[in-house]
Amino acid sequence: MNITLRMAWRNLWRHKRRTWLTVGAMIFSNLLLVFMISLQFGSYRMMIDNTLKTYTGHLQVQQKKYNDDPKIRNSFDNIITLTKKLRSQLDSQNIAARGVAFAMTSSATRSYGLQLIGVEPEFEPNISNLPGLVRQGHYFSDSDAQEIVIGRVLARNLDVSIGDELTLLGSGLDGSFSAGVVKVAGIFETGNNDIDRTMAQLPLGYFQSLFSMHQQGHNIAIIADSLAQVKTLQNTVSDLIADRKELVVLDWDELQPGLKQAIQADIASAWFMYAVLIVLVAFSVLNTQLMSVLERTREFGTMMALGLKPLRLGSVIISEAFIMSSLGLLIGVALGTAIAYYMSIEGFAYPGLEEMAVKFNMPDRIYPEVSLLSIFIGPGIVFLSSLLASIYPALRLFFLHPVSAMRAV
Repeated sequence: MNITLRMAWRNLWRHKRRTWLTVGAMIFSNLLLVFMISLQFGSYRMMIDNTLKTYTGHLQVQQKKYNDDPKIRNSFDNIITLTKKLRSQLDSQNIAARGVAFAMTSSATRSYGLQLIGVEPEFEPNISNLPGLVRQGHYFSDSDAQEIVIGRVLARNLDVSIGDELTLLGSGLDGSFSAGVVKVAGIFETGNNDIDRTMAQLPLGYFQSLFSMHQQGHNIAIIADSLAQVKTLQNTVSDLIADRKELVVLDWDELQPGLKQAIQADIASAWFMYAVLIVLVAFSVLNTQLMSVLERTREFGTMMALGLKPLRLGSVIISEAFIMSSLGLLIGVALGTAIAYYMSIEGFAYPGLEEMAVKFNMPDRIYPEVSLLSIFIGPGIVFLSSLLASIYPALRLFFLHPVSAMRAV
């Protein structure tokens, strides 16, 4: 240890209580930042998964024009065959084919327009949580059944219940008039009134027959094992469908751009609060170092009179801040990581989360996501801010006159 660090270490423990109060503030802030940022990342992961599993999925295989122009004519052939190929090649059951169309839906007394989704009953529960949100009746069991699953709001608007019949009127793929009568098999409740009012599902086999789709469909939805694997899976699927030039593989960011924007807005608001905490810690360091400089004015004056340069004295002040910041960083990060890691296994719940989870088919606990970024980004900024805060006390030494300083009381 060089002489500068030795002097800094000795000076820190002249006032142990003041030093530990400052270090304690750093430890608490670093612990809180590690846990809160890890919890924030975990909540984003849960939010993304729950949003995408309502309908979109992590990836979708589509006709190239469909995402910008989602019309029934922008479909592609042999969707079931291609879906089976992807399940086999990827060794995954989290893949399902879909068809999408718009139709007028009528009950005995009322009519509403809505989006109809043709789904594979066997595989849709693997990629969507909507089948688990059916509160009345049941989900499909037959791909050719003339049944429909509708949202709670739509059921109320149409004044229908389980077993009632609905008439569907729309336009087929070939421009023909499409009409059918279906029975309400189930009523779901997602908690999103727009979905519950404007979306319904049909078995894919009946959907293709109703809208003259033959073997065509509009997208193949895919769920990855984790968000980290989405890009790799996207590249793999793109290679598997390379012979289908009319198709493209889109990830969730392209399918749901508003979701990423919502996360970015939440990050900005959270970092505003974190910034307040960091500034308070920085001012605590500034206060400690400034008091240290002021109370040692005579000592510094004597050392400068003996020939010690202000730059060397300033490095002692910054070294003191470095040592305190390092202690706060190491202890705070260790404690914060331990708590976040424990919660990443056991989960974190707050009052009301379990009731909401049961209602909307969500996980009943949030699991913090521990990573190098979540561990070090907050404490790293605290560390740098503390060092910057020590610059002003160190600069005061450059304006110190040895004679005047030695006369200070």
